[in-house]
Amino acid sequence: MNADELLIRLAGPEARFREHQREAIDDLVDDRARVLCVQRTGWGKSAVYFIATALLRERGAGPALIVSPLLALMRNQIAAAEKLGIRAHTVNSTNREEWNTVRGLLEDDAVDLLLISPERLNNPKFREEMLPLFAARVGLLVVDEAHCISDWGHDFRPDYRRLADMLAALPQGVAVLGTTATANDRVVADVAEQVGVDKTYRGPLGRASLRMEVVELPAQADRLAWLATHLPSLPGSGIVYTLTKRDADVVAEFLSGHGIPAEAYSGEVENETRVALEDRLLRNELKCVVATSALGMGYDKPDLGFVVHYQAPGSVISYYQQVGRAGRAIERADVVLLRGAEDKRIQDFFIEQAFPPRDRVERVLEALPASTPELTSVVNLGRGRLEAMLKVLDVEGAVTRAGTTWELVPDSGWAYDGERYANVTALRRHEQAAMAQFGADGRCLMRALQEELDDPAPADCGICSVCAGPRFNGALAPELVREAALHLRSRPLVLETKKMAPDPEGKMRKLGDDVRAEEGRALARLGDGGWDPLVQQGRRSGTYPGELVDAAAAAVKAWGAPVGWVTAVPSRHSDVAGFAQRVAGELGLPYVAAIERARDAPPQREMENSAQQVANVRGAFAVVGDVPAGPCLLVDDVRFSGWTLAMVAGQLRRRGSGPVHPFALSTAF
Repeated sequence: MNADELLIRLAGPEARFREHQREAIDDLVDDRARVLCVQRTGWGKSAVYFIATALLRERGAGPALIVSPLLALMRNQIAAAEKLGIRAHTVNSTNREEWNTVRGLLEDDAVDLLLISPERLNNPKFREEMLPLFAARVGLLVVDEAHCISDWGHDFRPDYRRLADMLAALPQGVAVLGTTATANDRVVADVAEQVGVDKTYRGPLGRASLRMEVVELPAQADRLAWLATHLPSLPGSGIVYTLTKRDADVVAEFLSGHGIPAEAYSGEVENETRVALEDRLLRNELKCVVATSALGMGYDKPDLGFVVHYQAPGSVISYYQQVGRAGRAIERADVVLLRGAEDKRIQDFFIEQAFPPRDRVERVLEALPASTPELTSVVNLGRGRLEAMLKVLDVEGAVTRAGTTWELVPDSGWAYDGERYANVTALRRHEQAAMAQFGADGRCLMRALQEELDDPAPADCGICSVCAGPRFNGALAPELVREAALHLRSRPLVLETKKMAPDPEGKMRKLGDDVRAEEGRALARLGDGGWDPLVQQGRRSGTYPGELVDAAAAAVKAWGAPVGWVTAVPSRHSDVAGFAQRVAGELGLPYVAAIERARDAPPQREMENSAQQVANVRGAFAVVGDVPAGPCLLVDDVRFSGWTLAMVAGQLRRRGSGPVHPFALSTAF
């Protein structure tokens, strides 16, 4: 069977090859070349590697290995491969029970195509038992979303670096294909060098089907009202992107409450639920999925009618990738960016989670051998950030893991590349600045995307809000905005009980019932559009408005915690004690000044893991005077880690207090 016949089986009787598709297939099949395709979303990169796989297998080549970053893509790919009679399987974190079966099929040469996530390359069992089977006889290696190899790329993933080992181990004459839609000149050059590319096919990145607009709406209540107003009239079904899981939940709940079928989607949602949501969106059973970037690369719904951003991502490149989900097989799709006041703060957080400074890396290396929990007691890095750093060091050959213990690799030659890390951070800041200018500098919105991605032929689209005028910037109904504001303030957050605490060595120990705080509540979350602006205003001015006092008292009454007296954690920033006293008055309860600051400590927000947070609080507060025996409401202004409330609660319990119920005005998580 030839390539044209295979394309028709894959995409239908009217299908014809697009520019560069046939050339890339010929290079892979006839010349066994290393090819990089940088093409717009929806161009058909998967058709290239499916058809190449079928033709290579027909000629007696070994199976294809596709490294792909998202499970959503894997599910779609397996279904598409079956149209060509390709026997496709996947090995990922959700199907461990099938690994042995797949390994047996590989040994019997009964697999044509295996899809894996890059994280499998970091799994010792996979590297030792399955990867050698492929390295010995693989016919085609596909690196999907190849920009992830480059730390200059917007979505660099350290696990992709392990592909260098696999590329070096491939037998002579094995075809290699890298694909991406989101790579500028610098990333293309870096990927081409790392993969050893023979030929690059780069096409135009403009998307004629996307009608784009930017709407400046700093307040979250305004954006919620905009969504409730405009989503019903947008074509078909689509995606609303948020920067955080919390915002995805808030938006989905508000839309559902206004009769718009919407569900939240994030990396924290159970895998089975994510699959079900993807399928419901494919079948247009939902108007929208409100998603973090977890629903990005790989999700393929050809008739997706719109993509709306509730907040701006950190780069124009990320934005291009996400809006590229829309309008693949329809004449027109709407793409709207709702720019918010909190965008920069959230973007800053992600940028600042980059590779840690030299002094912290050196402290980690000096402490080895050690487990991750032990390392948290000696270096002020969050657990996730520490593990990400260790993964990079592992990939770069500086450290290795034996069981749960990290060890130095002797004579590795590794050195901290401060200049490179600083340059990557500077690039992220440039990308952030470009995103801030998007829609504000007078350029056509599609041209701006093309130019940021170094498209060789950028052009005005003629249909975006800059070219043809805005459609979605009209006035919003005041009553709907008020309703949205109430939604943002409507439900206090639950503060979960700390049941374990780190000892001085970082090992977690169970807290006894006699010292453990009860479940707590917070009025707001840092950065939200509900009560937090008033909380921050009160912290800046030193006193809190009566509206917050009333809201806190109402929240405690609705909570129903059986409190008999009130006290507060002393704050250096504002009159938390005075606020707690006023709340006590509203509740008809006595206020007791039971806690005082015993020593100055750095701000808790600067402590990045539990071991450092607990050490920072230890000895910082003292219980003074007689403590009532009844249940207590313990008030704090901002809860950054939860350990201040937990440890002060433990001190109160030891001095004879009854159960302690924590209450914070705002919480960081």
